[in-house]
Amino acid sequence: LTPSVVYISTTQTVVTNINPFPFEFPPGSPFEDMFKEFGTPQTRKARALGSGFIIDSKGIVITNNHVIKGAEDIIVRTDEGKEYKAKVLGADPLSDLAVLKIESDEEFIPVKFGNSDKARIGDWVIAIGNPLGLSGTVTSGIISARNRDIGMNRYEDFIQTDASINVGNSGGPLFNMDGEVIGVNTAIYSITGESVGIAFAIPSAIAGNIV
Repeated sequence: LTPSVVYISTTQTVVTNINPFPFEFPPGSPFEDMFKEFGTPQTRKARALGSGFIIDSKGIVITNNHVIKGAEDIIVRTDEGKEYKAKVLGADPLSDLAVLKIESDEEFIPVKFGNSDKARIGDWVIAIGNPLGLSGTVTSGIISARNRDIGMNRYEDFIQTDASINVGNSGGPLFNMDGEVIGVNTAIYSITGESVGIAFAIPSAIAGNIV
């Protein structure tokens, strides 16, 4: 399955105001807005990492919207190390899904959507992605729960898994043991920001319709 999983890097320009004064005002203070105009705008390039997977031989890629939101450049890298530019065909912030097109005439190896409605608690699953920039990482676990509402988007029906998911896994596929995508890895629950075995994926039954 690894040839069908891609690793996404994006860049965007971020503008911040540098406070010229050696003190800060608490949020909501009347002085906060007054002194904002004295700040010096500074621009910098911010980079983000994520994952995705190919669903069409023409290079159609699925990922999370938050991976590509505000991106000026999107680079997609395959497991072979080839890099391509990609453009956004469509994005839905409410479901946190996005569809990309790799800008190439090459043929790619797609994966198939499975039926997430048939997935049961206790079923084994496998995640492939780009956690912390370590591309080609495969982790496994089980489905821990179904129909989770985590207050993240309009479609609250997440699959919970204990497969290890970290920063950079977002947008990557969650496979059943037949090699079919039954979820799009989207979020983790963590106090530290690192994997604690509580991750959430958008079910393929929802993702497929939105895509």
